[in-house]
Amino acid sequence: MDEQGLNNAAILLMSLGEEEAAEVFKHLSPKEVQKLGETIARMRTVSREKVDEVINRFSDAAAAQSLLVSDTGNYVRAVLKRALGDDKAALLIDRILQGGDVSGIESLKWMDPLSVAELLRNEHPQIIAAILVHLDPDHAADILKQFNERQRAEVMLRVATLEGIQPTALKDLNEVLFQVLAGGDKVRKSSLGGVKAAAEIINLLGGAMEGAVIEAIRGHDPDLAQKIMDKMFVFDDVLKLDDRSVQTVLKEVASETLVVALKGAGPELREKFFSNMSSRAAEALREDLESRGPMRLSEVEAQQKEILKTVRRLADEGQVTLGGGGDDALV
Repeated sequence: MDEQGLNNAAILLMSLGEEEAAEVFKHLSPKEVQKLGETIARMRTVSREKVDEVINRFSDAAAAQSLLVSDTGNYVRAVLKRALGDDKAALLIDRILQGGDVSGIESLKWMDPLSVAELLRNEHPQIIAAILVHLDPDHAADILKQFNERQRAEVMLRVATLEGIQPTALKDLNEVLFQVLAGGDKVRKSSLGGVKAAAEIINLLGGAMEGAVIEAIRGHDPDLAQKIMDKMFVFDDVLKLDDRSVQTVLKEVASETLVVALKGAGPELREKFFSNMSSRAAEALREDLESRGPMRLSEVEAQQKEILKTVRRLADEGQVTLGGGGDDALV
């Protein structure tokens, strides 16, 4: 959700009142709750016209939708079982409704990275890898940052070579992660892990950690390290985006984020952004960059990561094409 979408959602929730807003929050992911909470906390005053606009937009959007099935999960299960029988349907249902029976891991999404790292620190790297691939890449990366260099490398090596998750492999964590699997004696796999998942997580480690993990994996398997690097998309790779993609990204990025991110960018990359903005906007950005004093590298990298997250989200939505990934460039 972009900044404008967050603001609109925050305004709508505040207009609902505390009890109704609380009911809405119950159906959101931890990241959505955090972002909306922060947005609401930052808001001070909103004009009556803006509130009316948001409510009318929501009303129009809601009126245009109708729910054909009240419980889509159960509907999918019932239809597939009728069509394919229990055994064949079970394999498809796990793919379609992936993650439905990992309640213990789901609870980790609400915990801060340090707490999760402390919980997992003494577990086998294979177990940690099996858990991290269920989390958002940025959350997984923040958790990995709490480990030492050797443990980070061991975990990421296993993420990259993970071809599927055996539910029985997660049962060792039942005592600390509630019930990892909700029943089901059949051995099944979910298609998590692999080179792409490893690349997404390593991308978000940043700086020296990123390089150290890649080098450790290279020492174990050079071909695997290269495959991961081929899937990674770093800030300088914005140069590989076509102009239409850059313009799409710019619509989603806050001006302050862009200014800070470009403080650490070279002339060619800066020009890539300038050339895809109006002359007035480009001039204003140049002035902001020139007037901005020295900044910490950590601040610059943090904002570059925010832009990378936006690029990946747009790529997942099919609005942006990432270059440099060979035949599998669209990710």
